Order: sequence, then C-alpha cells, then structure tokens
Amino acid sequence: MPAPVTLAAIAGAHGVTGEVRLKLFGEGIATLAKAKSFNDGALTLVKIREDGKGGAIARLAESSSRADAEKLRGTLLSVPREALPPLSEGEYYHADLLGLPVVTDTGEAVGTVAAIENFGATDIIEITRDPVPEKGPKTFMVPMIPAAVLEWDEHRLVIAGAFAED
Repeated sequence: MPAPVTLAAIAGAHGVTGEVRLKLFGEGIATLAKAKSFNDGALTLVKIREDGKGGAIARLAESSSRADAEKLRGTLLSVPREALPPLSEGEYYHADLLGLPVVTDTGEAVGTVAAIENFGATDIIEITRDPVPEKGPKTFMVPMIPAAVLEWDEHRLVIAGAFAED
C-alpha cells in the first residue's frame, strides 16, 4: 500500500476560536477541501479558506480553542494516495520523488532526492550526494525543467550530467 501523501502542515493558531494556519504543500486549497479528513480520520476538516499569503486558514472539528490549535502546531495533514486526483503526463507528487536514487544520463549514480523546494519559478530538486564528499557541498540543487531532469519514474530520477558537476 502506498504511503500517505502530506498536503499541508499546521503552522499555528489563528484567532481564539480554534482555527489553524496551514502551510500548503500543493497548488492550493482545492485538494484539501475535497479531502474532509486527514491522518486516517484523526482530523476532520469543517471549513477552509485562503489566507491571501499562499497558505490557508482551516477549522477542524477537533480544535475549538486557541489552546487546541496550538497543540496541533507542526502536525502534518496527510491523505491516502488513492484520495488524490490522477496525474497528467509530466506531473508528479513531491512524495513520489522524495528518496528516489538519482543518476545522470550516462548512468552514473550521484545521490538521492532529499527535498523539493519552490522559490517561485519552478520546483527545485535537492539531491544528497552519495557518497558524501569529505570536502565541498554535500547536496546540490537541480531545477525541475526538461533540460535538467530528463525523466523519472518510481525507481529513479535521471538528470543531465552537466547538472551533477561541481
């Protein structure tokens, strides 16, 4: 069974009535709004709205005070993989890439996908070098663009060799 997919994290309380601020890991609140429950039913979504800053404000049935909301700080909101919409060609869920071995287009093993960031233009793949060098950077980043990331599947991510060089 595939691992659950994390869609958001509770960043803290919002107001005094138990609402929580969410850091979103997807492209918006639409997927969260469809989910209705998270973490195998432990948290139930009552209401959600955008916060105007790229995040969201949510009311959960299990949180009725600021103290309740503060206790949830840091909680990840996950759903089963099958609850997510199917992907189109070229799309991916971050969870599918994390931990994948990375090789160059010539087959040279370079490391493992450690993180995926987005600073505005496109996703950036952070790769931990394997083996970890004694000197120099232990990780490097590659933009998720066709010239850099040539292909990926459930077994590996292939990058252009020029992006693996120091």
